[in-house]
Amino acid sequence: MTSTTPQQQRPQRIAFLPGDGVGRDVGAEAVKVLEATAERFSLDLELEHFPWSADHYLETGVTLPDGAVEDFQERFAAIFVGAFGDPRVPDMKHAADILLGLRFRLDLFINQRPVRLWNESLCPLRDKKARDVDFVVFRENTEGAYVGSGGNFKVGTPHEIATQEEIHTRLGVERIVRAAFDFAVAHGRREVCMTDKSNAQRFVGDLWQRTFVEVARDYPQIETRHLYVDALAMLLVREPESFDVIVANNMFGDIITDLGAALQGGMGVAASANLHPGRVSMFEPVHGSAPPLAGTGRANPIGAVQSIAMMLDYLGHRGASDAIEAAIVESLTAGAMTPDLGGSATTSEVGDRLARTVSATPVDGPAALQCEETP
Repeated sequence: MTSTTPQQQRPQRIAFLPGDGVGRDVGAEAVKVLEATAERFSLDLELEHFPWSADHYLETGVTLPDGAVEDFQERFAAIFVGAFGDPRVPDMKHAADILLGLRFRLDLFINQRPVRLWNESLCPLRDKKARDVDFVVFRENTEGAYVGSGGNFKVGTPHEIATQEEIHTRLGVERIVRAAFDFAVAHGRREVCMTDKSNAQRFVGDLWQRTFVEVARDYPQIETRHLYVDALAMLLVREPESFDVIVANNMFGDIITDLGAALQGGMGVAASANLHPGRVSMFEPVHGSAPPLAGTGRANPIGAVQSIAMMLDYLGHRGASDAIEAAIVESLTAGAMTPDLGGSATTSEVGDRLARTVSATPVDGPAALQCEETP
């Protein structure tokens, strides 16, 4: 009997978690573009909506239901997420349980963040062209400082102690480094740069340094470079054109990808993929839920739509993914953008334009997207 990965199953099921705040706004536009793309490219997809959010948690006390992870593993090819976060849940338990829970329990060890300048007018750096800001960050997603190892002692006293431990394994480091090299080979990138702070974090740095050098031997066609993370941050501002692929641990990857988002126009245009190749994976814009903007029509849907493009590429629909990216470029070139980018278009107006542009892509194929609500 031949086994199949989620990407090979038909129809390909996609779980949609709009979440909180503007997650619902941008998620609706992303789904709109997904539906238009599925119709134009005859994609055999099936979309299921899940209600998990701050509202759902406050009403039911449930964050991520029992069996949800297993259901995703068995029935779904991908998960698309809007955004999570609500001031009514100060400890953000629902967001942590859902987002971090899915990342860790599905072992989504790759956080892939493309940094691409869609339009030159969006870059805060002087005289930078679109070709100058075009790199991809591979952030380790399941280890490091975010595993929650540590604690507090003598809380509230002058002698209080707080510890936050980083956990790094050879397996975890090697697989993210190898993923960065594999991507470079597959996409014609010339260099992989590893960043750390090994001059101050000797033990962790030693593991990353040795692993990077050893893995690089398997990819002689790819150039390598190492930079301390503070030097890398400086060079990202001065010479973004010098970077192709960057690989980093969880914390440093988190920081430098937000810097990358600023280079391409802000958090509203930044997309991400949380991947375990061959398994169900999760895609999401990187901005927060921004509750004050919810329902105002001011939220930027481009990051969410670009995340849909990344998802379709992962599922094997490269042509459809390219069509969405071309629509994004067209929209921004025409000045159809939300206020955060200096435009006057609403969230839905941008989504409508992107959907129309994709629908006009010169390909043939009947509609194939089925939508169903999951209670």
